[in-house]
Amino acid sequence: MRKKEERGEGRLGALTYTVIKTDRRSISLSVDRDGKVSVRAPRKMSDRQIGDFVAKHERWLLGALSRAEARLAVPEPTEEEIACLRARAKRELPPKIAQYAALMGVKPTGFRVTSAKTRFGSCSLKNSLCFSLYLMRYPEAAIDYVVVHELAHIIHKNHSAAFHREIERILPDHRARRALLKAPPLNGE
Repeated sequence: MRKKEERGEGRLGALTYTVIKTDRRSISLSVDRDGKVSVRAPRKMSDRQIGDFVAKHERWLLGALSRAEARLAVPEPTEEEIACLRARAKRELPPKIAQYAALMGVKPTGFRVTSAKTRFGSCSLKNSLCFSLYLMRYPEAAIDYVVVHELAHIIHKNHSAAFHREIERILPDHRARRALLKAPPLNGE
């Protein structure tokens, strides 16, 4: 029987973070969309080891917190704006999918627009693509990157080196395009 997770708190200067200890082997650090910091660690890891890990990753953590703060500064779209984003996605994404699918030699089995807030796109095992309407708040180059990324999953159902080579074959500047998704979304349509 699995033991319940153990929760606690830690501090790094003025920053407070949640510590979640479970029966895992590795340690991870995350910042959620609201800027809450969590550390997941093995049950037997000491608080000092956890604190050392957080301190070692302080630079990354401050960047992630800055990005979360910038995202929070962008107001949520109104119902009317959401309807416009959905309509725009339904209008603009199919031609992009067709264009890049032809270049990549793949055929998606379907296409949907969702209101997902935590992922911009997905590809099912049956090669059906989903894209978040919120993707349409980003620059054209970022939208193209997500389309190519999801189409690459038709060929490679993982994030292997071959998967990334396929993306690079189509979009040599894919790293810069992907970086656009880390910035706050553009306001309006």
